[in-house]
Amino acid sequence: MNSLQQPDALDQSVRLRFASEIGSVDAAQRLAELFAEEAPLLGAQEVQLRAHCLAVELVGLGPIQMLIDDPAITDVLVNGPGEVWVERDGQLERSGVYADEALIARSIERLVGPLGLRADRSNPIVDARLPDGTRVAVILPPLAVDGPILAIRRHRAAHLPLSAFATAAVVELLESLVKEQLNLVVYGPTGAGKTSLLNALVAGLAPSERVVTIEDVAELRLPGEHVVRLEARPGSAEGIGGTDIRDLVRAALRLRPDRIIVGEVRGAEALDMIWALSTGHDGCFSTCHASSAADAMRRIETMALLGAERLPLEAIHTQVCAAIDCFVGVTRSSSGSRRVDAVHLVASNGELLSLLAPDGSVHRLTRSRRGRQE
Repeated sequence: MNSLQQPDALDQSVRLRFASEIGSVDAAQRLAELFAEEAPLLGAQEVQLRAHCLAVELVGLGPIQMLIDDPAITDVLVNGPGEVWVERDGQLERSGVYADEALIARSIERLVGPLGLRADRSNPIVDARLPDGTRVAVILPPLAVDGPILAIRRHRAAHLPLSAFATAAVVELLESLVKEQLNLVVYGPTGAGKTSLLNALVAGLAPSERVVTIEDVAELRLPGEHVVRLEARPGSAEGIGGTDIRDLVRAALRLRPDRIIVGEVRGAEALDMIWALSTGHDGCFSTCHASSAADAMRRIETMALLGAERLPLEAIHTQVCAAIDCFVGVTRSSSGSRRVDAVHLVASNGELLSLLAPDGSVHRLTRSRRGRQE
């Protein structure tokens, strides 16, 4: 083999040899070995670069893989054939990378296939989590009018401290909410940082506390020594084998938890969560999509009604007020920063009492679940 052959011919030769091999453990390493054999005069740096580029094409996601590998990018958004958008440092921007339908289809298959999931016309919506915590959402035509949609949200390896969300005075307030074992609901719009704030809040828990987390897609990374993680499982395309959040909430109550964390309530499981919080499981956490504390309370009540057969709204409202002590609101500014902009205490009559004054000062906390009402 001529070691000075043209790059295209060299790539094709390595591609054919790699395709004939089955079960390579490390694609990039094996491709580097093949490049070194085919072109022994190539420098080590060029061999590694060529091997990486070809591995991305053959077993990765092609040009999309480069975006996923960029540590500054948290979201990769493919809106059908055309230019790919990304979120970099909290800001949406064009990536300069273009994807056609073949690349999108290949990427979707390589992402969800190894997880035992299927994305096709009979199952056009897929929500999945990769082993490294990356979240993948897929919507296919005919539901996606302009072509297949692929959204990839990378798991943030570094945990943000509470100081990244609030001033020192608000951080002290939030820490006291956790210390006094109040039941908290973090609310905000999509992408506001609810899960990141929840991670920061629970980082202050005692390592010995037994914490059970329940999530639709496991995203929480808790530092404690006694953490039990539960994750819902979608059913097969035939509707078999699914386990939803509501099933897991009920199962968690039998695991002797000190604290329960429901990653997000979005349906009838809200009723089971309310029952759990109002029967002695103090210091628990959850999140929901809402624009204000009042909206969050109404949404939780509405979702709880979905799981109640004949309970009146008044009874649900009473249970919500007894179960939830505090709503913490988080927003994302136009610059991409996430901030806690509201903290409301729930009074026994259902009134929401703001703990943050308009001038930025903090009202003193007057409630504790460790000794109940002070």
